[in-house]
Formats: sequence, structure tokens, C-alpha cells
Amino acid sequence: MLIRKEETAPLEASPPELAVPSAPSAGSAQPQAPSRPAPPTPASADQTAPRRSDDELFDLGALEGMTMADLLGPEPGRGRPGGERKAVPVAAQAAASRTVDDFDFDEEAFLAALDENEIVGTTGEVVSGTVVGVESDGVYVDIGGKAPGFMPKQEAGLGVITNLKERFPKGLRVEVLVTREQNADGMVTISARALALRQSWEKVRQLEKDGKVAQVVITGFNRGGVTCDLEGLRGFIPRSQLQDGENHEALVGKTLGVSFLEVNPETRKLVLSERKAATAARFGELEVGQLVEGQVAAIKPYGFFVDLGGVSGLLHHSSITGGALRDLREAFEVGERLKALITQLDPGRGRIALNTALLEGQPGELLIAKATVMAEATDRANRARSLLRQKEQEAG
Repeated sequence: MLIRKEETAPLEASPPELAVPSAPSAGSAQPQAPSRPAPPTPASADQTAPRRSDDELFDLGALEGMTMADLLGPEPGRGRPGGERKAVPVAAQAAASRTVDDFDFDEEAFLAALDENEIVGTTGEVVSGTVVGVESDGVYVDIGGKAPGFMPKQEAGLGVITNLKERFPKGLRVEVLVTREQNADGMVTISARALALRQSWEKVRQLEKDGKVAQVVITGFNRGGVTCDLEGLRGFIPRSQLQDGENHEALVGKTLGVSFLEVNPETRKLVLSERKAATAARFGELEVGQLVEGQVAAIKPYGFFVDLGGVSGLLHHSSITGGALRDLREAFEVGERLKALITQLDPGRGRIALNTALLEGQPGELLIAKATVMAEATDRANRARSLLRQKEQEAG
């Protein structure tokens, strides 16, 4: 908007609320002051000058019919249609005449500013960095953010670390896990211990998946079993899963081979078994068609359980002899040693199927000449295997 100078000058010299004294008459004999104005005097209530409207004070009529384009000014090289150009404020003309290219824009500086404000390290992310400082309560690691990451002393690794400066000298490259995202100062919390635990659980789960037997050191015991260390994790072996569960206190400090019963990183449960490991190791030595020797451990209505040295096999009543068997004790007694062929192996379920009927020269021979059958078991087993292979080929 334009404010005319001639309108504003009287307004500044004489506010509306003050009356201006009238000039002396022409017939007065007193000389007039050259051009000095008389001092203003307070106006009485009946002499108050009327207030002037905004239209009178400001030339609002000059803005009638103008658009936003008129206020911003014409484009360079063009005039206002109709020939006549109305006055536009200088600030509006300057703003309208600038283009994007007139602003100082540095793309590299803009991208660098974005990088500086980019969040580095989200919870659960593995990052690498360089040790830049060591304090009594933790370690500072430069991981590329606007502030270094902080690793508390208790998160410096598995076990107890007494000398942080010796373990984390300045300039050392480390790999850590982000456990808490950056705070108001841009600093994130990191942990070498959490990363080591994650990697340990991954190794243990792979061992379980592969069916491996692991070696552990017994570190303690309680009423229910013993505790051990495996890849930096605390494992537990119940007494029922120990080969010598009655004397489990004496196992502290010893190394045992164990297999896995439960591996759960979420609940941090690692349950192991020495018996299962022994079974797995023994199963690795066995194969179908092999002649084995064992001792009758128990008699059940459906057959005999035979101890094969760390694992048990089942000699089902249908596989004892080809003759008529009225009572299982006609064949074997508890504690008696026997030789039998393995006809089935199931390591996953821990089952071994045995057979003595295949060692007979004729059905029922075991019942009348058991000592002969057992003495000639090796040769008879070779003939039995040949017959089994022949039957498999005919069936295939």
C-alpha cells in the first residue's frame, strides 16, 4: 500500500486529538511571527477535531482492482496490460524478481547436513567402530554418529573384565551390538557382551541342528543336577540325564560330552544330557545288519530290553525264535548275555530293534540248542545278512 507524503505530514505535526489554534485576523496590528508555529493547547470538549477515516489517511482507492500479480509486479520484460502501470512496493518487486537460481544452494553441503543428522545405530543392529576413550565406568567407541557410542563396563564382554584400558586400548577396532538408540545428545548405548551372547546362542543352535555332541566343563551343582559352561552360556544337566547321577557332586571340574534337550534363547534355557550324548555316540557305532552282544536288562510282556553298553535294544517276542514260544523265560533270563542282529535303527527316537530268530538254522532251534546258536552266531549272521540282501534285491 502507498501512503502519500502530503497526507502524513499534517498527521505527524498535529495529532487528531489536539486542536490547532487559528491564525490572527488580517486587521490586527500586532506583528506576526515569521513562520514559527504556535504551541498546541489542549482542546476543549466542544473543540475536538473530527477523526479522519482510513480511506482519508491512506489512499486505499489506489488499491482497488489490483490483483496479487499486480502487487508482486510484472514479469521481467513485460508491461501491465492496458499500458498503465500502478506503483508496487519495492520489497514486493525485489521478492518477485528473484528466482531459485538466485539463492545460494550447495548440494554437497545439503547432503552433508543430512548425513550429520542421520541416526546411526538402531536397537539390535551390529556396528563396527574404533575405541576413542576409556573411563572407569565404560568405553567410548566411534561408530560414525555425531557422538560416540558408550559401552558400560558390565557390557564389555563375557565374564569379568578388571582392566578396561588393557582390554580396550585406544584405536582398537571392535564390533558391538546397539542396545539402546541415541539419546538427546546423539549418543547410543552399545554392548560387546550382548553381541557375544547372540553369537553363542547361534553356535549352540547350529550344534543342536547338526546333532553334534558338545564338550562342557562342570562348574557347579545343586539338588537337581549340575551346571556347566558352553560357549560362554550357562547350561544345566538334570541328574536323570547324567551317567553317574547318584554322585553328581564329584563331577565339578570334569569335562563331559553332552547332547541338547532344550535350546531357547528367548527364555535363556539351555538343558543338556550326558545320557543322550552317550546314546548318540553309541548309535554312531551301530548299523543295520550288525551282530551285537548285550545283557538282558528287563523282561516285558512284549519282549526283552537288552543293554548294549550305553544304549538299550528291544528284542521283540516275534523276533526271538521261529518256533512256538509259550513263555519268554523259555528263551532268556534277566542278566543273561546274548548275541543278536540289528534289524532297525532310529537315532532320533533312540530305538534299536534286535533279532535272534535270523540266527536259527531251523525254526525253534534257539529253544533246544541255544548254546550252539550263540556260539555260531558270527557265521550265522553272515548267512543271515546275505539272505536279507537277497530278499531286498528281489523286493526291489
